[in-house]
Amino acid sequence: MMSFVPPSAQQTAPPSPQVRVMIVDDSLVIRGFISRALDSDPAFMVVATASNGQIAIDTLRRTPADVVILDIEMPVMDGLMAIPKLKEIDPAVQIVMASTLTQRNADISIKALSLGATDYLPKPSAREMAVPGEFQRALREKVKELGAVAWRKNARQTPQKIAGTAMPAPVEKKKIVLRPMPLIKPDVIAIGSSTGGPQALFEVIKSIGKDLPQPIVITQHMPPSFTTILAEHITRQCNVICAEAKEGEVLRSGYFYIAPGDFHMLIAKKPEGPTVHLVKDPPENFCRPSVDPMLRSLVDVYGGRILTVILTGMGQDGTKGGEAVVHAGGAVIAQDEATSVVWGMPGAVALAGLCSAIYPIGEIGSVVRQLATKGQLGGRA
Repeated sequence: MMSFVPPSAQQTAPPSPQVRVMIVDDSLVIRGFISRALDSDPAFMVVATASNGQIAIDTLRRTPADVVILDIEMPVMDGLMAIPKLKEIDPAVQIVMASTLTQRNADISIKALSLGATDYLPKPSAREMAVPGEFQRALREKVKELGAVAWRKNARQTPQKIAGTAMPAPVEKKKIVLRPMPLIKPDVIAIGSSTGGPQALFEVIKSIGKDLPQPIVITQHMPPSFTTILAEHITRQCNVICAEAKEGEVLRSGYFYIAPGDFHMLIAKKPEGPTVHLVKDPPENFCRPSVDPMLRSLVDVYGGRILTVILTGMGQDGTKGGEAVVHAGGAVIAQDEATSVVWGMPGAVALAGLCSAIYPIGEIGSVVRQLATKGQLGGRA
């Protein structure tokens, strides 16, 4: 068994800062709604609003922000044009694209990630604006996590402590114990990811390559339309066969299957072979699709002959499913903290003692290919 202490666990937590947010949207209604959703929580401070990308750029030069919520379509300068200019002013600023759920906007949002945006957020519907709830929860969670990312990426001024908040206690040092790597070839590869996931998937899948002897199933936290476009981008950029999974589809070796937005992707045992079953069961870990139900269903079909990869993302989705995989005799590997946008999901499986290995993003694809074809790592178990 191997163990190590992750870098962040060796430090004392800083005072809790208010996350400084800029909201950029040509709709006064949207700007006002998002501002109120954040200003009602003392963890956030809306420092500026802007109606187009050019105003946002001019504002960021004089008003620091940790997170920018950026609309796609705006007059004068749209979101895509603004991203590189905002990142040039402050490379550590975290940009969240806000868009309506159309295939065109999904395509633009995924392109925005390659230009420097970190995450995406569907714009609130009229119902969500009338009845506060899930949108506010998702918004605050994203902004809080990405605010912390901005602080880690850049030594900013001493963070402003939230009024009335006690100083956090020092972070307890935690060792991560790695499990032995099973020395059998898996029959299926499962990948889970969230915030920062699309770019991580591009890098990993390009290294995995095509013609694996196993199917590869992927749950990336994304809304409808976005998962369709993500599969198309993976096919083009990584030179593999990748598609949004369809109900009743029999898994084929070497194919990459993306869970469709708003459905859990389960794999069922059928006479014709392992088959996709899409369900709208309640969200798990606030997510649909969720990694956990996918992994549990894989254990029912494949037993322990599963290799699970948990990439960058918020929260703990994948931990309970990873436990099922490990208890059945399968393996879990995770992305390391240094290369993760958010070390939530991979950190959770690592700290739970489920991982057989933890790698930087640049090594994961080749490791997966070696395990998939040889069942071992040539001395790196």
